[in-house]
Amino acid sequence: MYFLTGWPRRLLCPLRSEEEPFHIQPSSHRFYFGVLSETQLSIWFSRPSVLIVSYIESAKAAAQFGFYQKAEWKPDDSMIAVATAKGYILLFDVLGGGDDKSLYEPVYPKGSPRVRATPGYKEEQCAPALSLEMKKPVDLEAPITSLQSLQEDLLVCTADGYLHVLHWDGLGSNGRKAICLTTIPFSLDLQSARGGPSLDLEGVYIRCMEYCVTLDGFAAVLSDGRLGFITPLSNTITADQLQGVWAADVNDGTCVAVNNKYRLMAFGCASGSVLVYMIDTTTGSMQLSHKLELTPKHYPDMYNKTGPVKLICWSPDYSVVMVTWECGGLSLWSVFGAHLICTLGEDFAYCSDGTKKEPVKISSMSWGAEGYHLWVLPIKQERKRQEQQQQQEEEEEQEQQEEEEEQQQQQQQEEEMATPPHPSLQAGILQFHFIKSALTVNPCTSNQEQVLLHGEDRLYLTCGDPSQVHSAADTHPHTHLHPPDSSPLHHPPDPDSSLSQGLSTLLGHKHWHVVQIHSTYLESNWPIRFAAIDTAGQCMAVAGRRGFAHYSLFTRKWKLFGNITQEQNMTVTGGLAWWKDFVVVACYNYIDQQEQLRLYQRSSNLDNAFASVTKLHSDTLLLNVFRDMVILFRADCSICLYSLERRNDSPHPTASVELLQEVSMSRYIPHPALVVSVTLTSVRTETGITLKAPQQACMAESIMLNLAGQLIMLQRDRSGPQVREKETPANNKKLLPFCPPVVLAQCVENVWTTCRSNRKKRHLLEALWLSCGEAGMKVWLPLFPRDHRKPHSFLSRRIMLPFHINIYPLAVLFEDALVLGATNETVLYDGLQGASEPLEALFPYCTVERTSQIYLHHILRQLLVRNLGEQALMLAQSCASLPYFPHVMELMVHVVLEEEATSREPIPDPLLPTVAKFITEFPLFLQTIVHCARKTEYALWNYLFAAVGNPKDLFEECLMAQDLDTAASYLIILQSMEVPAVSRQHATLLFNTALEQGKWDLCRHMIRFLKAIGSGEMDTPPPTPTTQEPSSTGGFEFFRNRSISLSQSADAIATGKFNLQKTFSMPSGPSSRGRDGECPENMYIDMMLWRHARHLLEQVRLRDLGCFSAQLGFELIGWLCRERNRVARVEDFVSALKRLHKDFLWPFPVIPGGSISSPLKNGRCRTVLSTRLLKSQSADSLLNSDMDTAPPQAASSNNTWLDGLGQRSKDTDAASSSHSNQHSPQTHDAFLSLLTNKVEEYSVGSATDLTETSSVVDGDWTMVDENSSTLSLSQAELEHISMELANKGPHKSQVQLRYLLHVFMEAGCLEWCVVIGLILRDANVIKQVIGFLDSPEVPQDTVQSVQSGLLAVDTWVSTDCLGYKPFLNLIQPQLQDLMDSAAEQVQPEAFQPSSQSSKLGGSEGPGGTAAPRPEDSRGATAPLGLALPSLEPAGSFSRPPSEDCPPEQTEELGEEEGAYDCTVS
Repeated sequence: MYFLTGWPRRLLCPLRSEEEPFHIQPSSHRFYFGVLSETQLSIWFSRPSVLIVSYIESAKAAAQFGFYQKAEWKPDDSMIAVATAKGYILLFDVLGGGDDKSLYEPVYPKGSPRVRATPGYKEEQCAPALSLEMKKPVDLEAPITSLQSLQEDLLVCTADGYLHVLHWDGLGSNGRKAICLTTIPFSLDLQSARGGPSLDLEGVYIRCMEYCVTLDGFAAVLSDGRLGFITPLSNTITADQLQGVWAADVNDGTCVAVNNKYRLMAFGCASGSVLVYMIDTTTGSMQLSHKLELTPKHYPDMYNKTGPVKLICWSPDYSVVMVTWECGGLSLWSVFGAHLICTLGEDFAYCSDGTKKEPVKISSMSWGAEGYHLWVLPIKQERKRQEQQQQQEEEEEQEQQEEEEEQQQQQQQEEEMATPPHPSLQAGILQFHFIKSALTVNPCTSNQEQVLLHGEDRLYLTCGDPSQVHSAADTHPHTHLHPPDSSPLHHPPDPDSSLSQGLSTLLGHKHWHVVQIHSTYLESNWPIRFAAIDTAGQCMAVAGRRGFAHYSLFTRKWKLFGNITQEQNMTVTGGLAWWKDFVVVACYNYIDQQEQLRLYQRSSNLDNAFASVTKLHSDTLLLNVFRDMVILFRADCSICLYSLERRNDSPHPTASVELLQEVSMSRYIPHPALVVSVTLTSVRTETGITLKAPQQACMAESIMLNLAGQLIMLQRDRSGPQVREKETPANNKKLLPFCPPVVLAQCVENVWTTCRSNRKKRHLLEALWLSCGEAGMKVWLPLFPRDHRKPHSFLSRRIMLPFHINIYPLAVLFEDALVLGATNETVLYDGLQGASEPLEALFPYCTVERTSQIYLHHILRQLLVRNLGEQALMLAQSCASLPYFPHVMELMVHVVLEEEATSREPIPDPLLPTVAKFITEFPLFLQTIVHCARKTEYALWNYLFAAVGNPKDLFEECLMAQDLDTAASYLIILQSMEVPAVSRQHATLLFNTALEQGKWDLCRHMIRFLKAIGSGEMDTPPPTPTTQEPSSTGGFEFFRNRSISLSQSADAIATGKFNLQKTFSMPSGPSSRGRDGECPENMYIDMMLWRHARHLLEQVRLRDLGCFSAQLGFELIGWLCRERNRVARVEDFVSALKRLHKDFLWPFPVIPGGSISSPLKNGRCRTVLSTRLLKSQSADSLLNSDMDTAPPQAASSNNTWLDGLGQRSKDTDAASSSHSNQHSPQTHDAFLSLLTNKVEEYSVGSATDLTETSSVVDGDWTMVDENSSTLSLSQAELEHISMELANKGPHKSQVQLRYLLHVFMEAGCLEWCVVIGLILRDANVIKQVIGFLDSPEVPQDTVQSVQSGLLAVDTWVSTDCLGYKPFLNLIQPQLQDLMDSAAEQVQPEAFQPSSQSSKLGGSEGPGGTAAPRPEDSRGATAPLGLALPSLEPAGSFSRPPSEDCPPEQTEELGEEEGAYDCTVS
């Protein structure tokens, strides 16, 4: 509603004076302010805020009249009355200067369009020069307690119990009437018979009184603290025509302020609370509407310590009220009691170091024009304490003297007494700045889904423009980068599209989009009175004193009237609204002197030539738009409906306006000013015919009027004969009349409804939303029969549901089930502390934050309370797709649980079981319950689970639904509610499932959890597992973000080897971790991990095994060493190879139709490569100096062949990586192996990214380039290169396979090494493995398994996958060795049959099952070799002349062995 912003401004009085101002009184339009000090009357102007004139009383006159006390303006601002301490009324004429005399004038640069020719130039922009002349004083012979201006009269209350009616002009004896208070009869209501004069009013006078126009009476506080309301029974105020009403049971009233728009009287009390009364229209009695008081919940330290209420001040639009107390502080409430701001708490009351500040005490305050400022006169704080004590003594003396002078003065008078003069700093006025919601004065439908606030010179919007949401966070529009107007991003929104903006734009950030109002418009038309925004949130319009202007977020430009006279000749009276791309304005035309309804098109120039104008017969007070209709509320209490139609016939689109219907409301509305808002809606109670056609739901069915807080609904009367729509011609379709009004709700501040329709969210879109001040919000919700069944006769069609929210609602997002609002935030600034504290230290800096709140859970709960579960279910299902729906469900459970579980009395009909049953309808049920439980305290869990079910059952449901994260949350609850054995049992279940599904994070948590249960450390977080060998900690993660070459990994494995040897010698296996090793929990966990690893290996899930080891730090090598001859065997080589291809997304190799061999001629660049290798090795800083390149010998001592393996793989990779730097810097990692060619050993480069190894010198690159450039690649060679690339799997898989190869090598699982060597086509690996098979350490069955496996692979290759053939040929010598050695060890008969059948199998086509001959199988064994081509990323050399056989030889081989057809099978 209203929000404080920035720091207050201090206005210093230019006249040096020892007197302190203590009373401020605004003129009727609040352009002038009268400020009183003891002997001075000053008049200030509002904009600029300057002193215009000051009248200083002479000492002689001051002695005669006494000090000034109060002031009151005549309604036309031509006179001021001042009351003095000795019972005199002084009247001053306020005289304007001559036509050309101004006190302050703006100065314009040359060539400015604003020249003196502008009509109304004088009064619009200059501070006028005024003068004050005193007229003859009036002596009332008694102290004056209250002044009140009526139209022609001035009402004065005196301390002798009289009411004086003075005429402003003729102040002779004929212009004066005195009424004694005791002659006015008072009763509790107007119906009781009029008794005689009230005897209990003897010696009582009116302490404070204010006139209420719309109630036509006076709200008064009597000197004994009673509250009353005095009504004149006729037009003239005479003694026998006044009647009084008491407020029962109140006797501590201090002050009063009336609200004319809502017919409320706010009485301040000595207790510190404000009682707001209304008059009951039937009996005339005073009824308490609501109270404004600080609650102990929000202000525990200030509750009941504020002192009596000192002043109450309603804002000019009557939508908020400001209250201050004797002890200081300001507090702001909305009209029906929603609390907005209080300066007695938080940053207002405390410094940043926690010390309490003195609240600012206020002697008088007044709102400025349109409520943008609050003018406050503080009681000076700068005096030192000694001065204050002196002053108290002086005050007492002064009061005694004054009491002697005027015996009739009463004690209650002390508050009104002026403080005596005291030398102090320059007098100052504080000006607080406010921004307010556009709904306060212009409540039109287009503002309803956008929050629009306006300050005196700027607008605040929530919506950034949708094309660049992020930029809307800037505070000033001109800082945005935006494309030119022609940009396609900025086409205007389609008016027919669904206008609910994306949540991202409305909620994406906390910042406002701030638009500065055009200074040219502002300086001549300040203050801004109306503001409106279109439904898409892209265009704004503002109207000030004259004319209006509009702004577009697309173009970021303001449009003003080109012709200033047109702007100055109209004033907006009934507000503005947007309809499609037109601004609809209800205005008064000064030239024709009549009311008009005008529509201006947004894109054309702002000029009356392009406007469509309709004459109106009466003044318009309110305007609103619904679809293509305009509804006007007029000063004669009638409502007019107009239809709007867009016309495109002329070059500029125009709109035609046609009167549809007039409805007179004068029977129901006592005063037109009481109507707060008027809205057309499609809402209806549906008591008449039920709506068959969906299009009818969009028609204007009813009118909603907010009459002084009462929401009145007028529905169309469908009871008469219904005419079929088809029968009536379109042009003379007569609109149905309206039924008599029905009151829907009381205390309504704002109403929201929408004209959109959505079949899925009918509940939310056809509802009516009300904001009711302290009572929160209400929604009038439609109830629908389910599945088009016949509705129950007893079920009403709509239901009013109240609910509380924590923010002040400013907009409702209907589909998104959200309320948008704003709230005041403060920022402390303690920079300048000192003797004279600046305002910045006294007050924090105020900002306004955007807020939003979900309300769906309140509504669902209210429906469940009323046994409308079916409706609640339909509503919830329509919103289940909202992102915060799970949060809604949690909130609902949480709120009900907190209320019921903490209630002291037993609850007869608990709601929690109903809510629990309701939530089970949604898939979120399990997680909602557990999230709610974990956010509430443990003491309430039993109550919760008694309603929703046993947590063990819920845990099992989670496991069945595979929702492991939720199950883990239930585990925490089980741990608290059950014995450790139960939680361990459930934890084991969950751990196994998590392992199976590869939820590694969860597995790590479960390991910690299981340990914590075992060690009894329930509350402390369990220790994380201790570190394992370097070889396995790296795991896959080691390769995931590689920034080093593989040689380091080889080093790590070489060092890891020693740890392994130690580990193998220990009986406890991988779990030997020092102190933890003996713990049974660790053994238990290890058993589960081993079981899972065994399971993975049995199922040939190597990739999962690698992830499992890397993620959980599982000591894979140690475990594999123990399982080497058990589960780490390969049963079926072919299926294992196929499974690896599938798991690692590795393509089966294919061979081109051309040739198998590498087309590069042997020896051409061999020398280059070899020298490069040596040079690069010498430059590689990462390599160990002790690297030996000779193949290790298999020794007979224990485990040495393992060491040899580790060392060998290290050398291989080190050499390969160091060499590989010389090729193609654009790819990532490289792995190479040594390939043997006859005598010479060397390595071929694949590619490594230059950034990943730093061993390459620039010179190397250039040399390689020079040499490489001599190679000429033929078409066939390129084809060959591309073919090799096609046969290679993803880079990540290659890294992972390499790692697994290392692991299996380290652990001595030779069969797996063969399989991985095959898929990588690394001849070197195969060669190594076959070399190791000769070692006596290797069991005989392993050798046999490798042999038979390779034979099986060869068979499969010959029939199903010819792509492997070239590689098998490559490693044939090793295979031959293997078979020979096997033949020596085994009886030759064993291989006879297989060799015969393999001859057959070789010639069979695909599908042949026979085993290959031994010579062939030699080729098949090489699965462990690293055939280079498969490892080379794009762009590197494919197959340099380093293959095992020179090309000629390979071709010969191909001819000899008929099995090798070079076609793709």
